[in-house]
Order: sequence, then C-alpha cells, then structure tokens
Amino acid sequence: MSEVYAKEFERIVDIAKAAKKPMRVAVAGADAENILQGVFDAQEAGFVEPILVGNEARIQAVVEKLGMTDRDYVLQPVPDDTNVVQYAIEMINAGDADALMRGNTQTRDFLMPVLNKGNHLVKEDALVTHVVFLKVPEFDKLLAVSDVTLLINPPMEARREVAKNLVEALEIFGVKTPNIALLSLVETPSFQMRDTVEDQTMVRNHKMRPIADCNLVGPISYDLIVSKEAARLKNYDCPYCGEFDGIVVPNLMSGNLLIKVLQRNAGATGCGILVGAKIPIAISSRSDSPEQAYLSLAACAAMLNPPSGKKYF
Repeated sequence: MSEVYAKEFERIVDIAKAAKKPMRVAVAGADAENILQGVFDAQEAGFVEPILVGNEARIQAVVEKLGMTDRDYVLQPVPDDTNVVQYAIEMINAGDADALMRGNTQTRDFLMPVLNKGNHLVKEDALVTHVVFLKVPEFDKLLAVSDVTLLINPPMEARREVAKNLVEALEIFGVKTPNIALLSLVETPSFQMRDTVEDQTMVRNHKMRPIADCNLVGPISYDLIVSKEAARLKNYDCPYCGEFDGIVVPNLMSGNLLIKVLQRNAGATGCGILVGAKIPIAISSRSDSPEQAYLSLAACAAMLNPPSGKKYF
C-alpha cells in the first residue's frame, strides 16, 4: 500500500484489522482484475474472507493472472444468464456472506437489485447514498463526497438525507461534529440557481432542527471549501474554510465529475461505500486501483465493528 494510504487511512484499516473475525464478502462479478487484487490484499491483511461470485472460467483466469491460485477463497459459479448481483444478495440474505462488493458489473445492474424492496437491503425510512472518501494532495484531511452515483438531481429533502448519511459515515473515521459543505457554483444565493436557494434554506432549517451533529455551510464554492487563502482573498467569513470534512454535491454530474477529476488528474486516492443499507456494501469503479478496492472493504469492515460501539447494521 502507498504512503498516502499509510498516513491518511491508517485508522480505518486498524479498526478493520481489529475485528474478531474476517468479514465474508460476496464479490458480484469477481472477474475484475483491480478489484480482485484489492480483495486479496484485504484477505492478506486479515479482515476479509473472499467469496467470488460469477463466471467460473473468467474468475479463475483472473486469479491465475494475479498469481493467487494458492489463496483460500470460495468460488461460487453463476451461469451467464443469471443475475450475479441478485445471486450474491441471496447468499447474504441466507446468511452465507456478510457484505456485498461490486465487481465486474455495470453501475445500474449493481444498484437495481440493491435498491429492490424485495431484497430487504435498505433500512426503513433511509435513503441509500454513495459516499466517497478522498485524500487530496495538499488538503490536510480526508474529504467525504456524496452523492456521486445514485441521485441524479436530488431535491432539498433528499440532500438533507445525503448530509445525514455523510455525518454517519464520517463517524467511522472518528470525526465528531464534522464540517459539511453544500457545494455550489457560487456562495451567494440566486433565484436563477435553485440549489443555492435550497442550500440557504437547508442551513437556516438546520439551525432550528439539526440534520445531524454537524456544522452545515452553504451555498459554498469548491475553492472556499478547500482553501483558507481563497476565503481571505474573497473576504468570505467562515471558520471552516480549508477544514471541511464532507461535501454534499448538488447533482450526480457535478459529484461524479469532481471525484474523477481529483482521482485522475490531482492524484487523489480513496474508497467508496453505500450508506443507508442494512449490510456493508463496497462500491468501486472497475477502473479504480486495487488500493481503492482494499480501502472500501476496510471501511465496510469498520462499519461492522465500530470502535464507538454504535451499531450501523
């Protein structure tokens, strides 16, 4: 693992390693090279037992390519005409696995069975959101961003739930009373931009009826979120500039673009989990590094065994 991982994600990995027993993770479509490498790294670290679900021949070919044929894992063959994600979920519901991980599947094909009410994976009255934790170079702390996969153009009430889930996820990293930013193009509300007015309303309502134990600021532009100097130059009076823990994005396009640019062009690394489900769910892109898959599993294992004693599932 890289120096970035060792420094910034050490706490979450330590929590995962401290679990009394490894987490049994069903990898839906396990013939994804980078993700499978991350799974085996997590197994070597002691907090994962791999269950590889999917096409047997393709999975074995990837395992051989990685030089992992001597590893101890469960291979669950699934015919190509069978929904591999649904099959993995049924294994979990039957008690044969503890957690779910996206493998070589399209995003929509992975999420639809997860959100299907008949599979009973979503907590009552909860909104499932995708939280990505990033370590961005030259930013001194981890930064959580949501939602970047599920909510195309969420209304204000949905973004309240996104903020609530962010706070819950940040607790895994030991962040108490996190600073949460409502990202927008500008910091001054404008009726021409719906999200800015809604952000202002959310902040006002939060003061009267808190969303969660957090400091909520918005609307606020990205430069002000990550830079005290930008706040000084723009005369923006906020004590949290440069010290935000989480970002609620206004829509799916901006969130997905933000994390991909940070990862691909700014050297950011990180991991992704779903919050609001009854089980740990790790979700990484098939183009992500093995390290990101590894860290996603570490976050899931930490949610199963939080040091605070708070039960997430």
